[in-house]
Amino acid sequence: MAAQDVLGQTTRLASSSALLQVLSRGVTFALNAFTLRHLSPELLGVVGVRLTLLYSTVLFLAREAFRRACLSGGTKRNWTKTINLLWLTVPLGIFWSVFLGIVWLQLLEVPDPTLVPHYRAGVVAFGLSAVIELLGEPFWVLAQAHLFVRLKVIAESFSVLSKCVLTVTLVILYPQWGLYIFCLAQLLYTSVLVMCYVIYFVTFLGSPEATKKSFPVARMKALLPNLVEDETFLNWKEARLTWSFFKQSFLKQILTEGERYVMTFLNVLNFGDQGVYDIINNLGSLVARFIFLPIEESFYVFFAKVLERGKNVKLQKQDDVAMAAGVLELLLKLVLLIGLTITVFGYAYSQLALDIYGGSMLSSGTGPSLLRCYSLYVLFLAVNGVTECFTFALMCKEEVDRYNFVMLALSFTFLCISYFLTYWHGSVGFILANCFNMGIRIAHSVHYIHHFFKESSYRPLAGLLPSPLLLLVYILSGAITVFSEVFFCCDKGWVARLVHVSVGALCFAATIITMFYRETKLVHFVRGQ
Repeated sequence: MAAQDVLGQTTRLASSSALLQVLSRGVTFALNAFTLRHLSPELLGVVGVRLTLLYSTVLFLAREAFRRACLSGGTKRNWTKTINLLWLTVPLGIFWSVFLGIVWLQLLEVPDPTLVPHYRAGVVAFGLSAVIELLGEPFWVLAQAHLFVRLKVIAESFSVLSKCVLTVTLVILYPQWGLYIFCLAQLLYTSVLVMCYVIYFVTFLGSPEATKKSFPVARMKALLPNLVEDETFLNWKEARLTWSFFKQSFLKQILTEGERYVMTFLNVLNFGDQGVYDIINNLGSLVARFIFLPIEESFYVFFAKVLERGKNVKLQKQDDVAMAAGVLELLLKLVLLIGLTITVFGYAYSQLALDIYGGSMLSSGTGPSLLRCYSLYVLFLAVNGVTECFTFALMCKEEVDRYNFVMLALSFTFLCISYFLTYWHGSVGFILANCFNMGIRIAHSVHYIHHFFKESSYRPLAGLLPSPLLLLVYILSGAITVFSEVFFCCDKGWVARLVHVSVGALCFAATIITMFYRETKLVHFVRGQ
């Protein structure tokens, strides 16, 4: 497939994934606003931090390395061996579910049964839901590798919608069920997600469309583990790369979910405070998840297809290098401007947003400070997602192994900083530690990108430099909106609030107009895709 075709399909995948994230996060956003008024913060803390951490940890340790290894390279490969490798995620997931389930039940503090009943059932249900989701892993990788855009959008949208409908229904009818509500909703979510992929491939395989596309798998039986006569069961090159990514993924999970591990294992916050932190975290990461994550996932596939892993820039096809450098520069500029916009305007509108969303429970206390810090953290998330996406798509096995040592030291440092900053600054310390963590990871990826392109004429890191005029507009907008918050928000009535919002809208419009006139190359790229 030509590089330009890959770029077009990748962009459609990213935009569709972003749309999917808008839908799913929007529904979750509304669901949280609803549950805030019906359930205790302690219950929300256990679900949002403790049980969700169990679920995400099992999935991350069981599948992340397999996804990165199996999505590297093109679609022309021995898919039987790749599918065999992917099925290893299921026994690995069972192992991690049982092992971590015992840790969650026997070694961690058990919530007060009067405040959070049915904790044991919650641990079992969330661990089981992770294993169910892993049953669909071969289908997911096949779909992602062949850029099946609509399948991912439909499957995840339908599963999120099913989960939310069941949660709201049970909260209204049976609020006394407590954790049982979230257990049933989580099991429904993963079951529907897997079934959507299975049903799609049952109808797709063997169809005229599959034949026309020369799809490498002809029937459903080929999606099960199969022995290949006179050949090895696995592609050992992929298996060794998976092991390298597995060591890395273990460390990356600590860095990604570090604050939740500190909360869970060191008890620095009670369950109620954890609930408030989780709500703020979900609210703050709304844009990061529905824009940055789809870009990272989709363009990882693009860079892995267009450039060859482990090869020097001079040994790559120069047309592909030019396209990859141009796309990387514009992606960096895009996420940087989105991150700067959120950081600048998020500071002055955090308290108002929390007051509207959750009332005084969120807008008083540490809530506004948490969200303001998170606005800054989003900027780090934005840049790190794209730089790491390129770096991981190009690293060879030896480079991944070397990076693992860097991640090991960073993981230990991050956990220590999180612990001490939390004692000094409360839950705000978690976000400050995350900013430090992301800053170090960005520095490593920037160094790798600079080293990769230094023997060429391309300088994609220029995407991290916005135009001086646009930077000035950001500074002025930040100053004006902060003064507006002091004078008009948030205890001076709705008229004053509307004035504050109007000031922000004018500053935002000025920023967008400046962006259109000064960042014309980026505007043409976005419009062209």
